[in-house]
Amino acid sequence: MTTTVKAWAKPSADGPLEATTIERRDLGPNDVRIDITFAGICHSDIHTARAEWGEISYPIVVGHEIAGVVAEVGSDVTRHAVGDRVGVGCMVGSCRECKNCRNDEEQYCVKGNIGTYNGTDVDGRPTAGGYSDEIVVAEDFVLRIPDGIELDEAAPLLCAGITTFSPLHRWNAGPGKRVAVVGLGGLGHMAVKIAVAMGAEVTVLSQSLKKQEDGLRLGAKHYYATSDPDTFANLKNSFDLIINTVSAKIPVDSYLSLLDVNGAMVNVGAPEEPLSVNAFSLITNGRSYAGSMIGGIKETQEMLDFCAEHHLGAEVEVIPFDKVNEAWDRVVASDVRYRFVLDTSTL
Repeated sequence: MTTTVKAWAKPSADGPLEATTIERRDLGPNDVRIDITFAGICHSDIHTARAEWGEISYPIVVGHEIAGVVAEVGSDVTRHAVGDRVGVGCMVGSCRECKNCRNDEEQYCVKGNIGTYNGTDVDGRPTAGGYSDEIVVAEDFVLRIPDGIELDEAAPLLCAGITTFSPLHRWNAGPGKRVAVVGLGGLGHMAVKIAVAMGAEVTVLSQSLKKQEDGLRLGAKHYYATSDPDTFANLKNSFDLIINTVSAKIPVDSYLSLLDVNGAMVNVGAPEEPLSVNAFSLITNGRSYAGSMIGGIKETQEMLDFCAEHHLGAEVEVIPFDKVNEAWDRVVASDVRYRFVLDTSTL
C-alpha cells in the first residue's frame, strides 16, 4: 500500500521541474511519517537532477535538507512522537551492521547508504526527497531539531551544516586554530558560522571582495580575494586548516601553500572535473589533503544541538515552489545569500 502526496519532480535532465504527485510507502513499525514544512535547495540537487554526476532514473524528486513535524509514528518507534520538530538529511538508511555503521559513520556504509533521493528504498522503490509535502523515514535516520532554531533556518543544516561541521569537528577547529574557508556560499557561510562558534580565528578566501561585508558580519576576522595574486604570496604558511567548499576546479597547490606545518586542507565541495596536486605541495611542511562527506546520524544530531546552543541557523531566502526553477538558475549563477528554502505550504 502507498499514499499519494504532492511533489515537484524533474522529468528529464534538460526539462524544468514540474508539479506532480508521488507515492510514499505506508508506515512500518519503525517508521516516522513527517509533514515537511521546509526543504532547502542544495547544489547537489541540481547536479544530480541534471545528470551531471551520473545516470538518473526519471522522474526524480530531490531535496535532502528537510525540516518538518512528526505526523505519525510506527508502533515500535521510541525516539520520536507526534508533534516533534524533526529533520532528515542526505540519507534515509544503511545496512547498520558493517564496521562503519557500528562506528556511527553511516555515510560511509560498506554496502552503501540509502540516499534520500536517487537511491533504492527498503521497499525496492526509488527514494524521493524533500521537494514534497510528506516523507516516511526509518526513525534511526530522523533527527531532532532543538528549540532555538527556526525550521526554515534549520533545513539547510541537514546538509550544509553537517558537511562543514564534520571536518571542523574532526580537525579540532577551536581556540588557537587558524581556519580558512574557501568560498562564501551555502556551505561556506555555515563553515564560517560554525568555526567562529567553535572559537577559531576564521578567514574567508573568495574570488572577489563583493561578499566581504557579509563574511565579517558572520564572524570572520579576515577576508581576501583569491583573484588577487598577492593573496597567495602574502598568506603563505598562515593556516592550520582550510575547508574548501567550492565545487569548481581550483589551483590546489596554491591553496596548499597557505598551510602551516602539519596543516590540512579538506575538500567538501565536489567539482565535476578532477583536481590535481603536486606531491611536493604535501611533502613540504608535512601538509595533508583530505576529503569529507556529510556526517553520521550521531554527529548530525551533535551538530544540530551545537547550532541550537549557539543560535546558529542558515541565512535563508524562503520561496514558493513555483519559483523553484528560477531559484535553481540563481544557485548556478551564485546569486543567493545563502540558501533558498522551499515552503511546502505553497505546494
